[in-house]
Amino acid sequence: MAQRKKEDIREAILKSAFNLFKEKGYNQTSLPQIARGAGTSTANIYVYFESKLDVLFTLYEPWLNDRLNELEKNLTGIVEKRLRLQTVILFLWRDLPRESNGFANNVMQAISNSAGENNYSAALRESFQSRIAFCLTDSVGGSKANAIMLAGALLMAFDGFAMNVRLKDGISCDLKMAQTFATKLATQIHN
Repeated sequence: MAQRKKEDIREAILKSAFNLFKEKGYNQTSLPQIARGAGTSTANIYVYFESKLDVLFTLYEPWLNDRLNELEKNLTGIVEKRLRLQTVILFLWRDLPRESNGFANNVMQAISNSAGENNYSAALRESFQSRIAFCLTDSVGGSKANAIMLAGALLMAFDGFAMNVRLKDGISCDLKMAQTFATKLATQIHN
């Protein structure tokens, strides 16, 4: 019984944090606010998580993986290389930054605030890049090295679009932008 109760508290903390991060953003969300929303104490959060950053990454990794699974499923029936590139670009630059009220923006906020701290691990970014590279491999002539390099560049732009999604006059990607980039990339890659 006690083990079940502990899992309920952990899940309540994660639910509260997700809702607050979506609504207010990482920077404007505090551990006491998360605790209040979960019906627990701030000190109790530290029983389950090392920090607010740990809470965020605990939420972000499965959230991101669910979306990457959906992208891979959507790419299954697309054989044209330019259209595959366009689909990946729209996912990274338009859809993912907007998803869950700009939830990806929280990671940009958290990382920019934790610069110089030793608690950042590149494992999630490396996994993200690897999954995108896998989606791109057929589009870049089957070269894994080219796919990894292109995925890295697309992710750097993703970071910018994720930051801009919450700005009043931020830059956003639309279909025309994605088509233009996909066409240019496909032309460059296959020439």
